[in-house]
Amino acid sequence: MAARLGDNSYGKSRVRLFRVTRDGERHDVSDLTVDVAFDGRFEAVHLEGDNAAVLPTDTMRNTVYALAKQHPVEPVESFARTLVEHFLAHSAEAEQVRIRIAKHGWARIATGGEPHPHSFVRASGERRMAYVSGDREAVRYEAGVEEVEVLKTTRSAFEGYIKDEYTTLPETKDRIFATVVSARWGYEREPEDFDAAFERVRAALLDTFAAHDSKSVQQTLFAMGAAALEAVPEVSEIRLSLPNRHHLLFDIGRFGLENKNEVFVPTTEPYGLIEATIVRDD
Repeated sequence: MAARLGDNSYGKSRVRLFRVTRDGERHDVSDLTVDVAFDGRFEAVHLEGDNAAVLPTDTMRNTVYALAKQHPVEPVESFARTLVEHFLAHSAEAEQVRIRIAKHGWARIATGGEPHPHSFVRASGERRMAYVSGDREAVRYEAGVEEVEVLKTTRSAFEGYIKDEYTTLPETKDRIFATVVSARWGYEREPEDFDAAFERVRAALLDTFAAHDSKSVQQTLFAMGAAALEAVPEVSEIRLSLPNRHHLLFDIGRFGLENKNEVFVPTTEPYGLIEATIVRDD
């Protein structure tokens, strides 16, 4: 049987990096998970067991820590670019280097009504994401956010859908809308300030979710994506994933009580999953 090598890559995943930046009594923390991947001419190691072109993944891990000492790690896109440029310079066979960084949140503890200079509490599971890839000609940037749990208790409806012999879902003009937002967007050009661009996209997503009169998850998803494109001109497109975390009315009528859209059973599985890419059209 004949066989040939198809697309391939290798790298180091889940490199956990915690960086403290000290400015007198005030400290800032960066809690990151870094993934490194190389794409390139690595046929020899697969076909012949020849490791001459292989930079060990252990070296990749060590490099993340060494460069974190020598360079700022925020904004995360800039640190990712530093890694891309370093690895391209140290691996002749790598045609492209891809860096993925997840930033985990910490918030300052408030003491005496003021943010503490060096004590923190773990924030929610929300993660800021950066995806930076580069070859010998250009560097490409994407950003994103994951695990943003949001909920609104009204101004959400679902009516007029297809009904067949297996449909049991009742129509509703007023329901709980709960989801966990994941978004990933691409920059057609590098923004002047990555942090500010991220915050504007995030704010546009959340503001629109809160304010939108939703007739469906799909409609709200599109409105959120369009608002993000409007907020940051450098964003070329955004992909959103919104699982519909259902909150089901609990039947308390059997207890002689009336449930006036007040008592619910939250569910996590199964769930509807709505995904789409919103593209700039101008």
